[in-house]
Amino acid sequence: MSEIKTREEIAPKYKWRLEDLFPSEQAWEQELKRLEGEIPEAARFKGKLNSLESVLEMMRFTDKISLAVERLYVYARMSRDTDNACSKYVAWVDRITSLMVRYDELTAYIRPELNDIDSALLLEWAQDAKMRDYDYQLRELVRGKAHVLSDEAERVMALSGEIGDSYDTIYTMLSDVDLKFSPITGRDGAEQPMSHGRYRLYLESRDRELRRQAYESMYKAYEGQINTLTAIYSSNVKKDVFYTRARNFSSCRERALFGGDIPVTVYDGLLEAVAEKLPVLHDYVELRGKVLGLENLKMYDMYVPMFEAFEGEYTFEDACSLVLEALSPLGERYISVLKRAFSEGWIDVFETKGKSSGAYSWGAYGTHPYMLLNFQGRLDDAFTLAHEAGHSMHSYFSDEAQAYPKAQYLIFVAEVASTVNEVLMLKHLISKTEDDGMKKYLLEFFLEQFRTTVFRQSMFAEFELMTHERAERGESLTREWLCESYGGLNKKYYGSAVETDELISLEWARIPHFYRAFYVYQYATGFCAAVAIASRILKEGEPAVADYMRFLSSGGSGAPIELLKLAGVDLSDKAVLNSSLEEFSRTLEELKNML
Repeated sequence: MSEIKTREEIAPKYKWRLEDLFPSEQAWEQELKRLEGEIPEAARFKGKLNSLESVLEMMRFTDKISLAVERLYVYARMSRDTDNACSKYVAWVDRITSLMVRYDELTAYIRPELNDIDSALLLEWAQDAKMRDYDYQLRELVRGKAHVLSDEAERVMALSGEIGDSYDTIYTMLSDVDLKFSPITGRDGAEQPMSHGRYRLYLESRDRELRRQAYESMYKAYEGQINTLTAIYSSNVKKDVFYTRARNFSSCRERALFGGDIPVTVYDGLLEAVAEKLPVLHDYVELRGKVLGLENLKMYDMYVPMFEAFEGEYTFEDACSLVLEALSPLGERYISVLKRAFSEGWIDVFETKGKSSGAYSWGAYGTHPYMLLNFQGRLDDAFTLAHEAGHSMHSYFSDEAQAYPKAQYLIFVAEVASTVNEVLMLKHLISKTEDDGMKKYLLEFFLEQFRTTVFRQSMFAEFELMTHERAERGESLTREWLCESYGGLNKKYYGSAVETDELISLEWARIPHFYRAFYVYQYATGFCAAVAIASRILKEGEPAVADYMRFLSSGGSGAPIELLKLAGVDLSDKAVLNSSLEEFSRTLEELKNML
């Protein structure tokens, strides 16, 4: 395996084109200076928010500032993500973050002043045609009144923002930049580099010794920093508890779900539905051990494919062609935009030194979305491309259809759009193949999607709930408790067919999503909704596609649960979760019958 390349060694066509945000670094600097001079004007509305006209003027002004800040921050953060070791990019992020905190401080009076306006009057304004871009925002303001503080308290909360965001930054620097992994020794005796981006590649290797080495290299690196990682995560949870109590919520989970108007019963319903299906997951894990011929299945054996379908690897161009073919049921309009994404500098494709691990889709209103990948040439990377493209298409169509105040969709629905693409691609591949070996491989892949996206993310969600509830009771999140609790959950979810060890109890320390509390459950609910939507599209065709496109174009114009109903899915109904999990059972039985 070759050395990780530097950014200069990557061809331009495989790097995103940040010039579409700002033509040059100098242009970014000039815009930052201009904005620094304009932001103080936000204070001119203080004490004057007493009429529809004054509120409308304020909203338009703050939207203008917010969009400018958004573009600056996205450019700075995406630049940093290409090289986290670059001090210039780190400084950019710090500068725009500080400006955001200043702006939040200057505008801290807005929510309390709006909160003083009679709810009936706010709802009346929401019906006025002049407020058509802000009607949902006004209704949400009324809903959130109980959690808005006094002017001075809101100012203090705004001042704390930079400190609150620091835990994620510290974790990222430690995990992605400073953490060093022991190299891996191949069968030929040659050392191979270990990294976040290559970890899954090693775990999928047929060489069990290589898998073991990669597993130990990963977790021993985190074990060496476990006290620091415990302190960072514990402090982050305490921050969540602070904001929860300051905002008058009963729990951190309630606060996290409140913004999207998601009932906690949806979260509970997910954990309940998944718990009922754990025996089926245990059966799947047992089958994995039998097919692989392993008497003692280990955690580092959980990602190696049971079935080999092909020898070759995907080029990035191969992956693009596959995604376009698989998503063709979504129609020409969808595909034409996706072709642009693949060819016009929307994507940063390959792993490079210092680049952030993982994958994401991001951007700013008024420009096309961007995708960060760490493409390694596996089928899983093609699915990641389809996944992130789902996010980007959601952003593109929402930005196209909605005004800025209504364009930004919430995370709850975001994971639906991305996962619909994955499910469509998988079903396309399964239906296309005539080879039994390939079909078994793909059925396993579908089962793995359920395991990693529904069961695994639900395990993470249960862990988050445990840690936050413990902190809310005033109990310490010690290294021993965190590791013991996570290790216990791992045994609960995977059962007795796999031998657990002490290292897997450290896994919580390498999950970056834990620094965005109560985020990961949405992967699971999103997958369940996506299975339902994709099945409807393939069964009904154009009517279902039209409904789905309306959903993709809805942005943040309503409550997520209601917007999903545009696509024909009601996630407040536990039956949707149960139906998707039944498909897991059926897929497992289909695979068993082929053996």
